[in-house]
Amino acid sequence: MKKMKKVAAAVLASTMVLSLAACQGSGAKTEATAQGKTEAGSGETGKTAETPGTGGKTKISITFRDGGSDALKNWFEHAYETYDKKDSIELDIAPITASEGDYFAKVALALQSADTAPDIVCEDTFQLPSDVAAGYLTDLSGYLKDYKEWNDGTYYGPLVDGVTYSDGSVYGIPYCTDTRGLWYNKDIFKAAGLDTEWQPKTWQEILDTCKVIKEKCPDVVPFWCNSGVASGEATSMQTYEMLLYGTGEQLLDENDKWIASSENILKSLNFINTIYKDGYGPSLSKVLNGEAGNIASREYLPGGKLAISLDGYWMTGNYKETGSAPWPEYKDKLGIAAMPTSEGQKPGSITMSGGWALSIPQLSDQKDASMDFIKHCMSYDIYLDTIIAQGNIATRTDIAADPTYASQPFMEKCTGFLSGAFYRPRNSQYSTVTTHIQTMVESVVSGTSPEDAMAQYKSDVTNSVGADNTVTK
Repeated sequence: MKKMKKVAAAVLASTMVLSLAACQGSGAKTEATAQGKTEAGSGETGKTAETPGTGGKTKISITFRDGGSDALKNWFEHAYETYDKKDSIELDIAPITASEGDYFAKVALALQSADTAPDIVCEDTFQLPSDVAAGYLTDLSGYLKDYKEWNDGTYYGPLVDGVTYSDGSVYGIPYCTDTRGLWYNKDIFKAAGLDTEWQPKTWQEILDTCKVIKEKCPDVVPFWCNSGVASGEATSMQTYEMLLYGTGEQLLDENDKWIASSENILKSLNFINTIYKDGYGPSLSKVLNGEAGNIASREYLPGGKLAISLDGYWMTGNYKETGSAPWPEYKDKLGIAAMPTSEGQKPGSITMSGGWALSIPQLSDQKDASMDFIKHCMSYDIYLDTIIAQGNIATRTDIAADPTYASQPFMEKCTGFLSGAFYRPRNSQYSTVTTHIQTMVESVVSGTSPEDAMAQYKSDVTNSVGADNTVTK
């Protein structure tokens, strides 16, 4: 696999969204309906019999991870209420409650059976390669031939790339991307005598700031980053990979081999180790909890209990009037700094960027109806409303020019981070390697030395992907 490329700022100026949603199957499909399906991507229906709905309506199901917010549920409900085919379509909205760490396994299990596979599934784009390789998803290429917005440049090119498999087939409609940075509580910085327009240039400057906060504000947690297995991909991507990529190293080398041991891996783990060893992080009972991200963003940061949080732009959706933790003053009380590279080396700052897509499982028996509903969900008016309500940033270029959307707090600065953005490998082995990353990080947080944690990681990755696919630096 080629090295991941940086995203050009000119191409992606104003793209960024993370919808914290995930999907698991629902609906009453039988093995009989799973038989005789057409080839994926033909643009023809894959059903042999309609899934029954109330009053003879065709029923389609859509599920997602319930992270404590109604944003996604409201999106789908609003889309359905404004849908011109709702007289003949019944929508089954069935959220799944699970930690982020458990989510992908539950979805994969659901997609294996026609009895449990939904008709529409929210896919994290890093998961696409492995789910496509497993035969779980429908090739949408045939449906996209007459989708005007798909063909006229409305969707940002790099996000289209993110849902395109190695053979050129498309397996989802992207509805989000994201950037990450250092959110900080200005009131706490002021109380600690720190500059409220903060922008650290190195990791050491972050640690120096944490030290001051610990001394001046002893009742405050100086720094929070996702650090446990229960936090799943948030631990891998927005903690470990934000650090590793900030050293100039990536997960794969130039020959597409997994780097299983290196000085830069050790450097990244040492930063995490310092956070907890020196008492700058939260208690283990909080950070190793599956709700760690919500505790930090919805309770500690707005409550004046946390000074700095390494997190994504989507976090601000919590603070809107319709969010899970309304905080009317957030635009004045919060600051956002770019995550610096380890020593301040070029490019100076780093962000990992990801994304989510609406996909159709291969075992869906309502592919035509599902694709039509996805297009409606992504139509300008419906999509604009939900992006603003969620505090997310759009994947459609025309949304970026909307004045209501563009004027949201922190929008311009966080979008600017995309000029130095990196994406996770589009490699089917990543979904396995990422679980070893999470275990490695949690072991360091729990007291294992960085050296021993890296040695175990090397062993785990080698056993999973094979020695021929790993390298030591």
